[in-house]
Amino acid sequence: MNYYDQVAEAAAFVKAHLGSLGARVGIVLGSGLGAAAAAVNDPVIVPYSEIPHFPQSTVEGHSGRMVAGLLGGASVIVMQGRVHFYEGYSPLEVTFPMRVLGMLGVRAVVLTNAAGGIQAGLHAGELVVLSDHINLMGWNPLNGPNEPRFAIRAGAGKRFFDMTEAYSRPLRMLAKEEAHEDGFALEEGVYLATPGPSFETPAEIRAFRALGATLVGMSTVPETIVARHMGIEVLGISCVTNLAAGLGTKPLSHEEVNETGKWVESRLASLLKRVAPRIAERVEMEE
Repeated sequence: MNYYDQVAEAAAFVKAHLGSLGARVGIVLGSGLGAAAAAVNDPVIVPYSEIPHFPQSTVEGHSGRMVAGLLGGASVIVMQGRVHFYEGYSPLEVTFPMRVLGMLGVRAVVLTNAAGGIQAGLHAGELVVLSDHINLMGWNPLNGPNEPRFAIRAGAGKRFFDMTEAYSRPLRMLAKEEAHEDGFALEEGVYLATPGPSFETPAEIRAFRALGATLVGMSTVPETIVARHMGIEVLGISCVTNLAAGLGTKPLSHEEVNETGKWVESRLASLLKRVAPRIAERVEMEE
């Protein structure tokens, strides 16, 4: 069975469990942020382990299940955890879940992650909306034969496609408006992705800052590339879980990432609850 057929089989399995939900908005929760899924009402839960061909999360802080239901009154599909290249998965496996979301009818996705803060003034627990990214993973998930059948919009699915606005400007403005209404400022930042799993050295962080990065992490970029290939609109939100190497006083650890994620996830859940219905409304207007 080829890759496209595997994705189709996985999507058909999930769709059979979701029934008539018809979600157009997908949400991916990063390290330590999984409890935000608790804000979903009338949840239907599908463990990754039950979905055919679906990669399994092996990292602490990633529950490994889909939670579908209502968030702020909007139908959503939430991925409670993701998989990473450093876990030993191939680029196709890392982005398999995004392909499934597209086949399930998702037209806009919110990608969240835990990130190290590079820009001066950032602090642990702060949420930052992504305006752009830098891919230093050393690979692109679209290497190999192009599969135009994954396109969910007219003009998508091309071998070469524009990434000028990888992260939707309208969705960024929408998120900043809702954050303001919720009582906090949501700044913009540039996310730089490395393959991991080791944290960066202070010299690397200095180099990343020179390149224009304000945040650093080990995910999100492959999902964004694949989402844009399919025609899915992307909103990226990073939770600054620690200051990057050389900028803080403590050694970096995954435990700190999870602890900070747990501290800020209520704010993230509140923002997602406000943003989801507005994104759903936008998608419906476009259709």
